[in-house]
Amino acid sequence: MKITPEDVKKLREATGAGMMDAKRALEESESFNDAVTVLRKKGHATLAKKSGRAAKEGIVVSYVHAGSKVGVLVELNCETDFVARNEEFKNLASEIALHVAAANPSYVSREEVPDDAIAQEKEIYLEQIKSKPANMKDQIVAGKLEKFYEQACLLDQPWVRDPDKKIKDLVAEKVGKLGENIQVRRFVRYAIGE
Repeated sequence: MKITPEDVKKLREATGAGMMDAKRALEESESFNDAVTVLRKKGHATLAKKSGRAAKEGIVVSYVHAGSKVGVLVELNCETDFVARNEEFKNLASEIALHVAAANPSYVSREEVPDDAIAQEKEIYLEQIKSKPANMKDQIVAGKLEKFYEQACLLDQPWVRDPDKKIKDLVAEKVGKLGENIQVRRFVRYAIGE
């Protein structure tokens, strides 16, 4: 595949990657979609490397949905105040706040789900599938638990603007681009009548 500056520009716009990263991804790939996948994987690899670093800076953003019936506060952390002031970082926080307003997650991540809530979900699933063969039950319960995480945990939810991406993919892309550990620390969602 011959790589043109237009290809690099298009990939950068689609992924937010740096110029050299986009060029390398195109060189390693058979197609544009493969290059996008390479960059997304790189973002996850970068996220894994940086996840151990302290994220003690950041911002709190607010979002009030049209009609003023739903409001959200999100705390998004990073390593330095330089990144916290970065426009892309602020946009990420705003996108996450909008997503929380729309998708109404209960937890930030799987690790926050209490053990008793998981046990209760498993009990419900086992009751639902009691007529299934015993050798299939564990697999079915695991699949249903994955669906539960996708509904209840912010990082596992499909992003409202692009359901092919999860919120954790969105964060991983920004980690790859901004070069710092980024963490959604917490959120709160208020809705009239809840």
